[in-house]
Amino acid sequence: MSMKTAWESFRVEGGDLLDRVTKIIAQGNARSIVIKQDGRRIAEFPLTVGVVGAVFAPVLAAVGALAAVLSKCTIEVERVVPEARSNGATRSKKATTRPRGGARRQ
Repeated sequence: MSMKTAWESFRVEGGDLLDRVTKIIAQGNARSIVIKQDGRRIAEFPLTVGVVGAVFAPVLAAVGALAAVLSKCTIEVERVVPEARSNGATRSKKATTRPRGGARRQ
């Protein structure tokens, strides 16, 4: 199955910025996070899929510092999502069959 990217935007107050970014990182499918204020790009954090823990500490420290300065901002998140099937086909369940040849087993 091929993957594609999709963008989401969230409006947050400065105090909620760190909590929201922490939740986005915890979900694990974010490729990058962009923080904007009044349409201007304030910060951009590229994220690597599969990296967790102490690697994100500098990102969260920077977001915490921004939260102290910014009042209202927008978070834009680039996520990796599975691409939908183009022909509308769905997976079929494996059919169950009974043995042919006469009598049913009891």
